[in-house]
Parts: sequence; C-alpha cells; structure tokens
Amino acid sequence: MDNTEKKEEIKNEPVKETSNSALKNKIEKPRYRLPFRIWMIIILGMFLSSVLGGFFGFVAGGFSGAFTDNVKNRIESKLGLNKNEVVTERGSVLREESAVIDVVEKNSASVVNIVITKDVPIFRNNGFDFFFNPFGYRNENSQDTERQRVGGGTGFFVSNDGMIVTNKHVVSDEAAEYTVITTDEKEYKATILARHPSLDIAIIKIEGNNFPVLNLGDSDNLKVGQSVIAIGNSLGEFSNSVSLGIVSGLKRDITAGSGYGESERLSNIIQTDAAINPGNSGGPLLDIRGNVIGINVAVAQGVENIGFALSVNDIKKTIEQVKRSGRISVPFLGIRYVILDEEIQKENNLPYNYGALISRGEKMTDFAVIPGSPADKAGLIENDIILEINGQKIDANNQINDMVASMEVGEKITMKIWRKGNEQQLEATLEERR
Repeated sequence: MDNTEKKEEIKNEPVKETSNSALKNKIEKPRYRLPFRIWMIIILGMFLSSVLGGFFGFVAGGFSGAFTDNVKNRIESKLGLNKNEVVTERGSVLREESAVIDVVEKNSASVVNIVITKDVPIFRNNGFDFFFNPFGYRNENSQDTERQRVGGGTGFFVSNDGMIVTNKHVVSDEAAEYTVITTDEKEYKATILARHPSLDIAIIKIEGNNFPVLNLGDSDNLKVGQSVIAIGNSLGEFSNSVSLGIVSGLKRDITAGSGYGESERLSNIIQTDAAINPGNSGGPLLDIRGNVIGINVAVAQGVENIGFALSVNDIKKTIEQVKRSGRISVPFLGIRYVILDEEIQKENNLPYNYGALISRGEKMTDFAVIPGSPADKAGLIENDIILEINGQKIDANNQINDMVASMEVGEKITMKIWRKGNEQQLEATLEERR
C-alpha cells in the first residue's frame, strides 16, 4: 500500500467528535482561587478609595473655588468694581446686606439714649389695706417726692462739641432733667438749648469734645422704595436697636398726638415701614450710605409697619441757627386760614378752588388775623383769600405755614389776594414768632 492509500485510509477513519466547548473544557488553564480574606481586603480597599477620592476632590474644588473668588475679587478691585457694589444702568449701588452692617458699625456711636427723670410723689402703703389697695396709696398730705425715671428717647450728635438733635416732645417737660447715655455707657447731664415753636425738633447739649457726628443727607432726593435704617432706644430700654425698611411714602401730612391730649400737625413727612417704637423718637433715619435723611417722630397706632420721620432738610436751617446764635428764630405771618378746594368752592360759591381763606377759629380768641402781627400790619382781614405768595400758588401741597417756615425773619413777601370780588397785591415783612 502506497502512501496515498494510507492517507485515504487515515482520512476515512472515524474521528471522535470534539466540540469547541468540550475542547475548551479540556484545554482551559487552571484558575487560581483567591482566599476569602483577600477578597474582603480588595473590596474594602476599593470602597475606601472611592470615599477618599470624593472627599479630596471636594476639598480640591473648594480650594479651587476660593482661589477663583480671590482672583475675581482682585480683578474687580483693580477695575474699581467693589464686591459690595452692583453696576446697573443708573450707576453703582451698594449691596444691601453688607451696606447695612457697615452703616450700623460706623454710625451707632453717634446715636445716644436720652433718659428723662423727674421728682414724683411717693406712694406709700399703710399696712392695713392690703386687699383693697395692695400697691399702696398716695398720701395727699405729704409733700415727699423721689427722683424717678419717667421716660426715654433718642438723639444723635450734630457737632463734635456735644450738640444733639432730638424731638421736642422728648424734652418738652421743663420740670424734668435729661441725661444722655452714649454707647460706651458714659452718662452726661444735658442742657436744653432750644425748642422749635412749630416743628417737633429740639437741640440739647452735653459737655465734652470729639463726639462722633452723623452726616446730614438730602431728603429732597429720596425715592419711594429705597432702603432706610432706623437706630434708636426702642421702648426706652433696648438701646441702639436697629430696624431696616424702605421709604413707603413722601410728603405726608399727619396729625400726631402725644398721648396726653396734645396734638400737632406734621407736614412733609417721610413714611417708612422700618420699625419705629416708643423710645425711637428723635433718632436718625439713615439711607443705605449712612446719611441722615430723617428724624423718627411718630408711629401709626393699631396698625403695623407705618412709621414717620421728619425730613432732614426741614431741620438743617434750625441746626445752623442754633450753632450760630444758640437759639431758634422762626418767622411768622399771623393768620388763621382754610385751604380751598373744589368742594369748599361749590359750597360757598367762591371764584377759586385754591388759595387760603382767612377765617376765625372756634373760640372767640381765635382771631382770623392776630392783632399786631405782620399780616395785621400788611392790611389782611378776615375773608380775604391769599392766592399766591411771591408768585407761588397756595394749595394743599403748598401751604402758607410751610412757605413762611422756609423764610427768614425780616424777609419781605408779596401776596396776591382776592377781596370782595377784586384781586390786589399786598406786602408784609415777616417777624419772629414769640
């Protein structure tokens, strides 16, 4: 048999079937099985690696963020963009939160507490009337008194030598004594320099030097909605209390009562929702840059978040007068009047719906024109209607008292009046209110 036949024979021999899986099972490399302990170590290592990796990644991100913020702040500083400012179309305005803190820190030392003390009758308990009079009774036959604290208010420095502005109603009691307490808890006896006859403003003074002074701003440029800060001796107990709000309204006219039956008309008043409480009276209302734009004076009763402040521009003249002469000099005209409107015009068949009708008060002594006053000397009489003063129309928003208050003693004014069907001009020279 040749080789070819052998090959064919071999080729024709039956071959034992071996599938791929079977071959694989036969020739598979032997596996090394790790002990269970080693597997646990590996799993634990992977877990710790992922946790620590996340932690260090977070820390690295924090450092990266801090580094980025630092670089950003430096760039803003170089470009004049302070981090406390936001650039808008109207210019640069301070971020509120940082600005409020800054204002309070810089200006609180300029705000003082005013403590009111007075000799009051001593109340005694007779020892036999506990159930009917447990708190004692006043001995009407005794003249014994004791010095007691009877009230408190707020003020702020307007001069380095101790001149302080406050409300007149805070220091209105001439029989009382007034003590100023500064933020460093030092006490000073206060002297009343002047009380304004028509505005709720008073100037007091303490002895000393180098007191921190607040900057007086411009209340004519206020906008409704802008932020304001009130600082004061709330309830006469919580000194340097800070409240934040906005300007809620401008040029308000209100009638404020003292709680003792007294009332006063206040005009050109700032309304705010910053908390104004008893004891805040006389304290400053500041704008977001720390300038005084008002003096806290009143709060609406029975409602929330309606407080009022005198406009600072209305008192600048008073402050300068007292600094210059030690007194307040206020001009007056000497008339009683009613502002006309459409309703009064129709009811009385008058030719004007504006102007001031000179009229008597309810009492016999409430003269329409005060005898000997500048108005009397100028020839004004009852039922005259003053239409204009120095060319300015008289109406509810531009009243005579407010106009005269802005003028000087000795200043001459020209009045356009209506009398019995005719218009005419009169002149008057303002005199000092006594």
